[in-house]
Amino acid sequence: MEYFVTVVQEASFTRAADALHVTQPALSHQIKALEKSVGGALLERLPRGVRLTPMGRAFLPHAELAVRSAAQARRAARATVGAEGGELHVAALHSIAVGALPDVFARWRTAHPRVLLRLHEYATAEALEEAVQRGTADLAVGPEPAVRSGTVVPVGEEEVVLVVPFDDRLAGRTTVTLPELADHPWIRCAMEPVVHGERFLDWACGKAGFRPRTAVWTEHTSTAVRMAAAGVGVCAAPAHIVRGAVGEDCVVLSPDPPWKRPLAVYARVPPTGAAAAFVDLLRATWPALETSGPYEDCEPPAVPAT
Repeated sequence: MEYFVTVVQEASFTRAADALHVTQPALSHQIKALEKSVGGALLERLPRGVRLTPMGRAFLPHAELAVRSAAQARRAARATVGAEGGELHVAALHSIAVGALPDVFARWRTAHPRVLLRLHEYATAEALEEAVQRGTADLAVGPEPAVRSGTVVPVGEEEVVLVVPFDDRLAGRTTVTLPELADHPWIRCAMEPVVHGERFLDWACGKAGFRPRTAVWTEHTSTAVRMAAAGVGVCAAPAHIVRGAVGEDCVVLSPDPPWKRPLAVYARVPPTGAAAAFVDLLRATWPALETSGPYEDCEPPAVPAT
């Protein structure tokens, strides 16, 4: 299956053989043996490259999962001797990876210098959950998964704050109600979560009686924060990315009431060895709080009567 997946990825028997460090005849023999075992052709040989047959397209996602699961199994087996060797694959939302994980990774490297960390970043919670189910990573760090199909360990919470420049009329404040921002332009991000079928800001501002006036769309949260700090508009971003990745060159306001949601580390199977040690480090670094709820539980205040 690993040979088959590699041929598909490389779109060439020659390149796949080079990547796998085997001869092309040996690779072809293994693919033919696989096709015989499943009862039909998986690949169509072309003058230049290969393409999947209908049977191959059906077979591919299962083969990819099997190959990733085999790699995870080898890492888990090696991890039983302790967190002193091998590698650990960690998946996370981009905002968590850039804002909260650098300090955790630094602590990990001090305690376990022989364990190689591989970080996989994702834009949305849905993509993160899908990656874990595909076996891309040993652990995922993000909002609690919508479907609990494995081990889920609470490790803290994520607070979303509002960023404005120093010369904003609200810069002297520490908190702000959402209706007070109705006249502000907004910096929006493609990574904004979806709540009740709407992007979070559209939903939250709608509950407060207005539609956010979008000035700029960005791909990454860190870019949106920089734009807000420069005075382009106000943006909503996780507190850990503002304070950890951007620093003190902007004003951070807490919404009233606050926007928070739990964070968790989760996996398809119970963590062992290096993975278990990483979970323990996360729990020690981000003490879990039980007072917060997901964004969809937050109720922005109503527009005051005029």
